[in-house]
Amino acid sequence: MKHKIILLAIAAFAALEVSAARPRLVVNIVVGSMRAEDLSRYADNYGEGGLRRLIDGGTVFADSRYDYQQTTTPVSLATLSTGAMPSTHGVIGSRWRDYVANEAVELIAGRNGAGPYNLIAPTLSEALLQHEPGSKAVTVAAEATSAIVLGGRGGEVFWLDSARCGWTTSPYYAADVPEWVARSNRERYNLSYIAPEWRTLYEKGRYVNSRNWDVILTGKNKKEKDETGSGRLKLTTDFDRMLYTPAGNTAVFGFAKQAIAQFKLGTDGTPDLLNICLDSSRRISEAYGPESVEAEDMYYRLDRDLADFLTFVFAQVKNGEVLVVFTSDHGTSPSYDAGREEADRFNARQFEVIVNGFLNVRYGMGNWVLEYEDKCLYLNHNLIYERGLNLADVQNEVAIFAMQFRGVSHALSATAMRTSYFGSGYARKMQNSFYPRRSGDVIMNLMPGWIEENDRCASSSGSMYGYDTQVPLVFYGFGAGPLRVKRRVDMTAVAPTVARVLEITEPAASEGEVLPEIIDF
Repeated sequence: MKHKIILLAIAAFAALEVSAARPRLVVNIVVGSMRAEDLSRYADNYGEGGLRRLIDGGTVFADSRYDYQQTTTPVSLATLSTGAMPSTHGVIGSRWRDYVANEAVELIAGRNGAGPYNLIAPTLSEALLQHEPGSKAVTVAAEATSAIVLGGRGGEVFWLDSARCGWTTSPYYAADVPEWVARSNRERYNLSYIAPEWRTLYEKGRYVNSRNWDVILTGKNKKEKDETGSGRLKLTTDFDRMLYTPAGNTAVFGFAKQAIAQFKLGTDGTPDLLNICLDSSRRISEAYGPESVEAEDMYYRLDRDLADFLTFVFAQVKNGEVLVVFTSDHGTSPSYDAGREEADRFNARQFEVIVNGFLNVRYGMGNWVLEYEDKCLYLNHNLIYERGLNLADVQNEVAIFAMQFRGVSHALSATAMRTSYFGSGYARKMQNSFYPRRSGDVIMNLMPGWIEENDRCASSSGSMYGYDTQVPLVFYGFGAGPLRVKRRVDMTAVAPTVARVLEITEPAASEGEVLPEIIDF
C-alpha cells in the first residue's frame, strides 16, 4: 500500500512538471501603427506596471521587421497569425479584384455576414484548437477585419458593432453572443469609456510632441490656461468617439479581461490563447500623425490600460504561467503636413484616369482600368483579350508609364513578379507581397514619405520603408527573461515561436524561423 501511495505521488508530481512545461495562457497584444521607437521615445512618462514592465522584464527584439512592402493592417495581422509572407498567406489587403468573376472582393465579406471566408492559410488559433481539442482561443478587436484575420476559423471572435458600440460576432462563429456579452450590450456598458472631452493625461510640459488638434492640453497650474487644438476630426457617432480616442483601447482591454474570466482562460492544464488587437491606436496615428500630442497621449493611456490588464491576467492564471507577446501590425509614415512645407500626396483616382487615358491613346477607347487598390492597379483583361493584345506587354507598358508619375518610386508588372526571382532589394519586398491569384497587374511603391490622399489620414502605412516595417516585439512572462536582442528578426517568426512554446504543430503555411532566445530560455 505504501508503495502505491509513493507511485501515485510521483505520478502526480510528474503531471505537474508536464503542465508547467508550457504556459497555461498565451496573450498576443497587437498595437495598431506602433513604431519600434515609440517604446523608447515616450519611456520617461511610462509607469512601472505597463510598457516599462515589459521592456525591463521581457525579451526585447530591438530590430524586428516585416520583410515585405504591403505593410497594412490586414496583411500584417495575417502574417502574425499564420507565420507566413503575404505571398504565401494570400492576404494582400482588405479588398482586391477577382478577374474570373470580374468583381471586387472584400476580405471578410460573406453571404451570412463577416467571416474568414477568403482566408487561405490556417492561423495559430486554428493550429492550437486542432492539436489541443480542450484548448480555448479567443480573439478581441475593435474592428471586424482585425478580429477575423487574427482569429481565423478558430475559437471565439468578437469585435465592436459600429451601430451601437456593443460587442458582436458573426453567424460563422456563433448564432449569437454569450449572455454575459448580451447583458453588457443591453446596458450600453462600452459608452462609459467615452469621455465628454479628450484632455491630456499629464500637464502639457511633460509631452514630447507639440502638435495638438482635438485633445485639450492641461495647464500646469490654475494660472496657466488649458490649450485647445485647432480641430481636425468631427466625431459624430459613438463608434467614432470610441475608435478615434483612447476609449477604444480601454474598451478592448476591458472586454479581454471579461473574456479571461468568463471563458476561464488559463485555468487548467490545457493551454489557451487570447488575441487582442488595439485598432484605436492606428486610427489615432492615422488621423493626427505620429508627431501629435494625441498619439503621444494615447500611448500614455494605453500604458495605464496595459498595466491594469497585466496585473489582472497574471493574478488570474495559476502561478502566473502566462506568456505575453507584445507587438504591432506596422509602423506609420511621417505626417504629410508635419514638415516646414506640406508634402505632396499620391492621388489614386487621378492616377486611374490618366492611365486609362494613356491606354485609350495606345489601343483605342475603352474601360481599360478596373480599379486601383493598395498599390495594385487592376486592368480589364476581357478588353485586352478582345482587342487581341498581349497581357504581359500591356502590363509592362503600364508599369513603365507609372514610373513617370511624381511620387512613384517603383512599379513592376504581375508578369515580372511571376516569371522572375528577386533575391534582394526593393523588388524582393514587393515580390514577398505578391499573391498571383489576387494581386493586380501592376504593383507600385511610393517614394519615402509619400502617402495616398485621404481626408481622414495625416499619416499612413503600406510601404517598404523602415518607419512602416520596423515594429516593437517583446516576449514577457513564461519562457522569456530580461534580454535585449539586437540581431534582425523577421515577423514571420512570431507564430511558429509561440507554437513551439505551446508544443503544438506550427500553422500549416508558416515559414518563419523559431526564435531561439525564447525556445532555449
